[in-house]
Amino acid sequence: MKLVITGSLGHISKPLATILIQQGHTVTVISSKPEKQKEIEALGARAAIGRLEDTSFLTATFTGADAVYCMLPPPDLFNHTLDIMEYHRTISNSYAQAIKVSGVRRVIPLSSIGAHLDKGTGFILSVNYLENKLKEIPGISITYMRPTSFYYNLFNFLTVIRHAGNIISNYGGADMVSWVSPIDIAAAVAEELVTPATGIKVRYVVSDEVSCNEVARILGAAIGKPGLQWLTISNEELQSELEAAGIAPQAAAGLVELNASIHSGELLRDYFIEKPPVTGKIKMTDFARDFAAAYKQN
Repeated sequence: MKLVITGSLGHISKPLATILIQQGHTVTVISSKPEKQKEIEALGARAAIGRLEDTSFLTATFTGADAVYCMLPPPDLFNHTLDIMEYHRTISNSYAQAIKVSGVRRVIPLSSIGAHLDKGTGFILSVNYLENKLKEIPGISITYMRPTSFYYNLFNFLTVIRHAGNIISNYGGADMVSWVSPIDIAAAVAEELVTPATGIKVRYVVSDEVSCNEVARILGAAIGKPGLQWLTISNEELQSELEAAGIAPQAAAGLVELNASIHSGELLRDYFIEKPPVTGKIKMTDFARDFAAAYKQN
């Protein structure tokens, strides 16, 4: 099959490209960075260098593909002039137009847990827009990939642990959270890309279900801090701390709102109603080894 992957050689896209190439598919990897071309080609893929906002480039790259994997790139949280929602809307619109014109009929967008909600979820609203935009395209089959909370976001707490001795956020404690590895997401996306389908479906991807208290216990044991706790602070306190760290106020507000929706349970409500199977192979105890290695390096 001829498959197109966005996301350059990121946490999901690189292992995804590797899986598909090993299966014998013809893979094109889109990247905005020319310096990534050699690395992409070294994997055995074709490099398509261009910007996702360039609809003509996307259309030409999608043309002839059997399926495409679409993701919204993570924004620069420290860019105080960036309107993150507008940035993601522009790319979503570009995806939709390129899919229509190119004639590709199988689309696998990277969405998120909570993407069915149209308010109160911070950055998740970007993938809510993407899901709705793609749904308007007639004649295509879509699998919305809705992963849960990414393990690697826990790396953001390394500095907090060193300075404050605990994990601190506006969610935590007994809050139950579903976690996922990008390796498990890549495996699930690879399955969907090569599986014929009709209509629209949702696929949750989850590796482990662990409360924040249990996360603190596992990570604390791994880094030699058995008393590590996950403490909660107010939304206002977190907003202030994020801004003090240099994050743009709008971006900080998006993070605060997202975390608050985890704490309230609203973000995961539909997930727990659906109760999808935990199919991922990489557990929190596995991730803890990577976390400990990062903790020791810095």
